[in-house]
Amino acid sequence: MSDTFRVALTRDILDSRGEPAFGRAALSILERAPNLAWEYLPQVVREIDADQAATYDAIYVNIARVPAAAVARPDCRLRVVARHGVGYDTVDVPAMTRAGVLVTNTPTSMPRPVATVTLTFILALAGKLFLKDKLTRSGRWNERMDNMGLGLTGRTLGVIGAGRIGQEIMRMARTFDLKLLAADPVVNALELAYLGARKVDLATLLAESDFVVVACLLNERTRHLMGAREFAQMKPAAYFINVARGPIVDEPALIEALRARRIAGAALDVFEQEPVDPGNPLLTMDNVIVTPHSLCWTDECFHNMASTGLASIVDALNGRKPEFVVNPDVLTHPRVKAWMAA
Repeated sequence: MSDTFRVALTRDILDSRGEPAFGRAALSILERAPNLAWEYLPQVVREIDADQAATYDAIYVNIARVPAAAVARPDCRLRVVARHGVGYDTVDVPAMTRAGVLVTNTPTSMPRPVATVTLTFILALAGKLFLKDKLTRSGRWNERMDNMGLGLTGRTLGVIGAGRIGQEIMRMARTFDLKLLAADPVVNALELAYLGARKVDLATLLAESDFVVVACLLNERTRHLMGAREFAQMKPAAYFINVARGPIVDEPALIEALRARRIAGAALDVFEQEPVDPGNPLLTMDNVIVTPHSLCWTDECFHNMASTGLASIVDALNGRKPEFVVNPDVLTHPRVKAWMAA
């Protein structure tokens, strides 16, 4: 192996001008690192392949998938897959662990931006913002009395998934005097109580909440966690918000619940299929707000993600444990122990 570490950034992190969407400042982390050469992949790829894994020591990944096949060959050089973001459902983590490849993410950069998005959705749904915009633009001013908004004081916010993002949502929501419920099998009830939240099971959360927010990770336990049965348990006047991952929701079940007016409306930053099909019925519903899995994308958010993610690459390649390792078991892998100690 060469004495120079080779690092690639997936090209889907560039904007239409060919500039990094996170700005140039974070790139200084790579440029200051000794014995490290970096470049963008020559083209946008849907997934990382074995040739790329044989070429680079680390790859900074935005949207591209990282399958098991990428690290299956004996000439695999790859040591680090660094995710631009907190989710890692696009990476075959067990395969990376077996191959001795660290997977990192950027959890601390996401709570405030995603919580801000969640509250944006809550306020827009409660105030019927988009409907009233439409009334104003279409000369229907006098219909205001028939479209009263929903006051937040004393209403109940239920958060599914009370990790960093879920807790930040609840922390910020206290400003509006909302009652707080959280469904999370892992988080301690006392920890939630300090936030003013009550830990409940999912059925209780759905039955009592005026706003139901999905903020959990996507995995095999949470895939289609929200289906027809769950939507039927919600209040008819309640709103559903998803700022996590699309496949956590059985989308046809959500569409049917909205069509049948079993729930009042929804706000979605994510979809089961992305990019979303232009024929998706959700796009034509007046009681649904949709955004393209990017509402939390701000200069601040992206800079913080890139700074954390690129620093994890530099740390790992220089024998230091990165701050956020998705697969900590990999640290005992003989391959990892050998190059971390070198």
